[in-house]
Amino acid sequence: MGGLSPEREVSLRSGRNVYEALVRLGYRAQSFVLDHPDQIIPALSQIDIAFLCLHGGIGEDGTLQALLEILEIPYIGSGVLACALAMNKLYAKRIFLSQQLPTAPWVEYAGEPWPDWQERITESLGFPCVVKPVREGSSIGVHIVHTAEELIPACQATQSNFGEFFVERFIPGKEITAGILRIDGEDRALPLIELRPRREFYDYIAKYTPGECEFIIPAELDAETTARVQQLALQAHKALECFGFSRVDLRVTPQNEPYLLEVNTLPGMTNTSDLPKAAAAMGISFDELVERMLLTAIEKQSVISPS
Repeated sequence: MGGLSPEREVSLRSGRNVYEALVRLGYRAQSFVLDHPDQIIPALSQIDIAFLCLHGGIGEDGTLQALLEILEIPYIGSGVLACALAMNKLYAKRIFLSQQLPTAPWVEYAGEPWPDWQERITESLGFPCVVKPVREGSSIGVHIVHTAEELIPACQATQSNFGEFFVERFIPGKEITAGILRIDGEDRALPLIELRPRREFYDYIAKYTPGECEFIIPAELDAETTARVQQLALQAHKALECFGFSRVDLRVTPQNEPYLLEVNTLPGMTNTSDLPKAAAAMGISFDELVERMLLTAIEKQSVISPS
């Protein structure tokens, strides 16, 4: 837990919760706070299975997963490719389109002069629209832009802090998140959660500050739409080759049309996080959820390498 990404504080909260659950379950758990990459190799020499609670950066983009594979240390959840694809929102969206899975239309910044960029966004997406970093999580660096005048400052701020960015059409409607969890040897969609933030959108503060977001479980969608959203979330999870668990974020329009936003391969495990809430709605306690996630490290090896 910990790490060097802007999501460090969330990672520490997730890690503490998971460590306490593992101890309660009777596992010989060690907690490790990552402050510098040089600490990784010595720490890994002491473990049998890596329960990763790093969010963003090298902990979620496939880098640490690749190192663990080289060292032949089992780790929970998705593999190198899935983590790399999911962390890069543009790669993920291109895969969604290749699988005919609906995702919000977007435009990638190609370095053109700002006035030309503003004109391109105005003509292709219109307003409101959403400025997003390519590789950040927890809504860090995200801006909802309502007018052409707001666009360039928002883009410049995101580019300055996070590098590559893109602009996505704002999809009106409900913010929905779908947890995916491996149950009885199969990855399945959990009950949907509808997020009603008390802020403009489900940003970092709304995600991790108690009282800043209302969680509706199950989401207030009709049965047909619920089934369609769950199926779409599972398709997105599989399209990126995720394994064991993930969290899929979507928007559902007033006409009940779902659009994929992104997939998170190492979702938060804090007291306000979505995956534990979705699991609880299915009767799965936090400790049981942690154990199911832990066992993906073992099951993944048998699925990928049946010999």
